[in-house]
Amino acid sequence: MTETATRAGFVALIGEPNAGKSTLTNRMVGAKVSIVTHKVQTTRARIRGVALEGASQLVFVDTPGLFKPTRRLDRAMVAAAWGGAADADVVVLMIEANRGVSEGVETILEGLQAFGEKRKIALAINKIDRVKSEALLALSEKMNEAYPFIATFMISAERGHGVDALKEWLAGEVPEGPWLYPEDQIADLPLRMIAAEMTREKLTLRLHQELPYQLTVETENWEERKDGSCKIDQLIYVMRDGHKGIVLGNKGETIKAVGKAAREELVEFLGRKVHLFLQVKVRPNWLEESERYDEMGLNFKDGNS
Repeated sequence: MTETATRAGFVALIGEPNAGKSTLTNRMVGAKVSIVTHKVQTTRARIRGVALEGASQLVFVDTPGLFKPTRRLDRAMVAAAWGGAADADVVVLMIEANRGVSEGVETILEGLQAFGEKRKIALAINKIDRVKSEALLALSEKMNEAYPFIATFMISAERGHGVDALKEWLAGEVPEGPWLYPEDQIADLPLRMIAAEMTREKLTLRLHQELPYQLTVETENWEERKDGSCKIDQLIYVMRDGHKGIVLGNKGETIKAVGKAAREELVEFLGRKVHLFLQVKVRPNWLEESERYDEMGLNFKDGNS
């Protein structure tokens, strides 16, 4: 009996911000997460995580949400998203069932035309639990008239509906070949990025969109301790003194709550005790500093207008 040939490839999930890309990635990767270093150095895409499905290894690349860019950071994020899609073996466009064909989705459909027929591009209609089946079918028809997707999936990334079918399909679409990364490899640099992203997410949730793009988080120091725990020092960069006050909150309540939530998520993710220390610094021009973009896995030059 012959062994099943292994497959491996890069999968890019693209879509508007909040389309559910991170939720779907987390569900796909699940407990089998392997955060990895790049074998090929690239500034365009970060490896988000690795999912295994049978003999296939699916390497998800992290693409920022696609939207209309107005500033350097926006332009760099949009360039990273399209770059990640261009380098992937399979691309999945995610749209929200309840939002339908928005202006943003129309812009993405226009951008997809440049890929031609060589690229494998599928459609995933997310949040299907929020609309009626007739509306879903009409939306699917409209999208497939606008672009020749090779497959369409109806999913709920949050609840898991339809996700297994999508994962199984992706596993059959990535190229045959050896796995790209060891299953158990965990590397320092991407972990630092993920830790920073977790804290930034908690800040964004806590501040109710007051400062979504006005701050960034960097993991300044990561120290492994003899007792198996780790000490993580992070810097939160804001643009103005007033922003610092918002992040700190009354008597430091906001930063304490953010630190607690981020630490709990890190403990769950790493499976060990974490000592997390947060510091807020005012840096008026951080949006124009190339180092900040390097930390976020973005290309500073992509932000040039």
